[in-house]
Amino acid sequence: MRIAVIGAGAVGGTLAALLHRAGHEVDITARGDHLRAIQENGLRMRGAWGTHVASVAAAERLARPPDLAIVATKIADAPDAMSANAGYLRDVPVVVVQNGLGGLRLAGRALPSADMVGGLALFAASFSRPGEVTVTAAAPLILGVPGRAPTLGALAAKEVLEAVLPVQVSGNFEGAQWTKLLINGINAVPAITGLSVQDAVGHRNLRKVITRSMQETARVGAATGVRFDPIGPLLRHRIWVFAHLPVRFAQGLPMGLARGMGSVPNPGSTLQSIRRGRLTEIDYLNGAVVDAAKDTPLTAPVNEALVAMVHQVERTGRHLPAVEVLRRTRVSAVRGAVR
Repeated sequence: MRIAVIGAGAVGGTLAALLHRAGHEVDITARGDHLRAIQENGLRMRGAWGTHVASVAAAERLARPPDLAIVATKIADAPDAMSANAGYLRDVPVVVVQNGLGGLRLAGRALPSADMVGGLALFAASFSRPGEVTVTAAAPLILGVPGRAPTLGALAAKEVLEAVLPVQVSGNFEGAQWTKLLINGINAVPAITGLSVQDAVGHRNLRKVITRSMQETARVGAATGVRFDPIGPLLRHRIWVFAHLPVRFAQGLPMGLARGMGSVPNPGSTLQSIRRGRLTEIDYLNGAVVDAAKDTPLTAPVNEALVAMVHQVERTGRHLPAVEVLRRTRVSAVRGAVR
């Protein structure tokens, strides 16, 4: 089967390499040094799913129609990327694999008649260097469509993808998006400080900030009427309990997520964007929590502060120390742990 992967960064590159290793013909889109490295030496994947060098057709735009397309760009880039390749995507299933909220809606504007399927990558992958991605933790890909039963496109995509990695189809995709949004709450602080996820969570003060922001996400989601979909150990009742625990107990969640990423330092997707000089998805992650809170009696001040700080790092290229993160989120420090 010919499969197109639009946006072959950490997640898209991993999927492209897995599909190529399974024998599919894979076309990818990429830009800059990453594109040139792939054109010259192939796309290299290493880590939890082994090592593979994929010989793929790589360009800034597709040159032929696929049988299945996967869009793995950042949310803000998806409409332009899909519009640029629209001539080849109208009659094929399109899997939109993105973090945050709103990605499917934006992508649907570019391809209103497409059989669009949402995707949530639970595996952890990072952009190592141009032409190379590293999988630091193996985990499933979730597929689904908000508010609808799985479509024929979702089922067809599942059949192809489950041959190369674990795949689940969710009947409550909006709930799965919110649970993944909760998980992605560990990304903002690493982006602000320049630390890996493991190091940020390992810092007692920064862990408090991360925990508080994730608790806001859980409370706001529940207040909007979302039914969180279970992902791994994050069952619905456990999310409710987490939302209301004292921070000293609730911090077990980000600690568990960091442990699940393994020992290889994982920068998280937001810090990866900053390191590559790209705009982040922060407005669709922590920013989505702030926006959702406006329709509830709740507020999300920690998430709001984190959004502002990520944008500051985007503009200036300078990371902030832990003490500044604490000051601006108004989270009290653990004695002796400020640095």
